[in-house]
Amino acid sequence: MKGYLWTSGVGAIREEGADSGPLEPWEAIATDSVGNVIEFWGFKRNQGRVWALLYLRGEPLTAAELERELVLSKGGVSMLLRDLERWGVVRRVRSPQDNAWRYAAETDLIRMVSHVVEDREAAFISRIRADLSEARRLALAQPALPTDRLARLEKMATLAEHVERALRLFIKTARLDVGGILGTLREESHRQ
Repeated sequence: MKGYLWTSGVGAIREEGADSGPLEPWEAIATDSVGNVIEFWGFKRNQGRVWALLYLRGEPLTAAELERELVLSKGGVSMLLRDLERWGVVRRVRSPQDNAWRYAAETDLIRMVSHVVEDREAAFISRIRADLSEARRLALAQPALPTDRLARLEKMATLAEHVERALRLFIKTARLDVGGILGTLREESHRQ
């Protein structure tokens, strides 16, 4: 897991002439900061930087403008935008002035997080639940399996079920109920 590189103070502002593109120092720090957080969560750092720049600017930019502003390759920007569009955090819009495709950031942060959670995390938790179900099936076929091991496996499955339920509720309501998750964890800690 990668850590977050905290930058602050005078030394954090990039020196003039540094290869940071035409971004203002505050924009560079903000986009890099979001990129670092996004990378921490297992996404590509530049996905966060692209979204952050679009969000900060508050106006659609072309792929070429994103390349220039963030000092990224044409192919890299193309792949990043494709992923961001698929997750619903960036949308493609047509400019009436020049008919060029531009990209705008999703500004409803709850909707954006919901899309990503639904696309990525919910599917991941579903796969974990399926794997734990298969592990249980195989464990039950084991002769003389200690009951405490089966109980731990079932506790893992229960936890995954509560996480999946909490994520699905979050997707529907934008509220995260972790009561079932915490209850499962508390039960386990009281047994030890």
